[in-house]
Amino acid sequence: MDRGRVEKAYALAKEQYAGFGVDTDAALKRLATVPISLHCWQGDDVGGFERDAALSGGIMATGNYPGKARNADELRGDVEKVLSLLPGRHRLNVHAIYLENQGRPVERDAIEPKHFQGWIDWAKDQGIGMDFNPTYFSHPKADDGFTLSHRDEGIRRFWVDHGIACRKIGAEMGRQLRSPCVTNFWIPDGYKDVPVDRKGPREILRRSLDEVFAEPIDPARNRDSVESKLFGIGSESYVVGSHEFYLGYAVANKKLLCLDAGHFHPTETISDKISSVLTFLDEILLHVSRGVRWDSDHVVTATDDLRAIAEELVRGDYLGRVHIGLDFFDASINRIAAWTIGSRAMIRQLLVAMIEPTERLRRMEIDGDFTSRLAMLEELKAMPFGAVWDYYCLKHDAPAGIEWMVEAKKYESDVLSRRV
Repeated sequence: MDRGRVEKAYALAKEQYAGFGVDTDAALKRLATVPISLHCWQGDDVGGFERDAALSGGIMATGNYPGKARNADELRGDVEKVLSLLPGRHRLNVHAIYLENQGRPVERDAIEPKHFQGWIDWAKDQGIGMDFNPTYFSHPKADDGFTLSHRDEGIRRFWVDHGIACRKIGAEMGRQLRSPCVTNFWIPDGYKDVPVDRKGPREILRRSLDEVFAEPIDPARNRDSVESKLFGIGSESYVVGSHEFYLGYAVANKKLLCLDAGHFHPTETISDKISSVLTFLDEILLHVSRGVRWDSDHVVTATDDLRAIAEELVRGDYLGRVHIGLDFFDASINRIAAWTIGSRAMIRQLLVAMIEPTERLRRMEIDGDFTSRLAMLEELKAMPFGAVWDYYCLKHDAPAGIEWMVEAKKYESDVLSRRV
């Protein structure tokens, strides 16, 4: 895209926004300080490098688009390409199954920071931070649908030890990269049909979490997060780690609560939950996804729900207390493009929220002038935020407009098509 034309368009847009009392230059500086945590599993369909086994535990990726990453080096190369197509500096989120074990089997309760040193060294070279996740699915000891809430003490202990090992890995990532690692705990535990005993598994889960989190870790290195879910494949009727369970646990134990955009009733939105939970919690984690009829983890796009999430973060001045991560995986389209579309959508909606005259709108609301509030919100939808976005991209040496697709297609031709 022609730089001169982008700069002229931005100058006109800047003037228009100034008429609403908005400083777009200040908004762009602020946006550059907000990292998005990209999820490694978009690049290989949640397979990981632990073993060659089918997905289980309520996880499913659909599609078989050519070019899937087959090892850690290929996946890191793909992430590098995506990062080059995004404005700003971001992060990478890795699951425990993405360890590098040099072909030697390593059980999940025995993983160590050394198995992720390649990722840490790569992140150092990229100048980015990392986040981490224990993997409580796709394992023989999770085949019956229970892990941390398992009634078999041996299996329960195995998963507790896995969680303890993962916190140590997260802490080492945070130490070496000098940026706190958010280690997020999600488990698939639950029943397909209606259970008689709802209480028992939750009491076991609480005990297991207490054991996992027993060792204090410097929050400058690692922050613990817990993630709920409404239902899953194989746990349609009852999930042990419900929203209410984890909300209570997070408040009582000062943990981050993870709100996943696909983990609630279809009529619920996580944007409406943010101010409520942050009234009682210091920080939260967001997993930004797009559910279509269920928790289907579609590629994030500029939906009303995504815009509402971004608006709530900005209007509530929550950006310093919220960790934004992406969580989707689509194997039916070019994976580099999927990553890029979702990431750019999230960043762009944050920009749209930042160039809103929030204080002016808030004053109208406080004064009871709801007519003016609605009228202005509608007018803002026609403002030239695209010109501001293109300028932001060029300022950060990222492609403006649809030009990033040229790079993605070239990468597909030069790199992805050779993976047979």
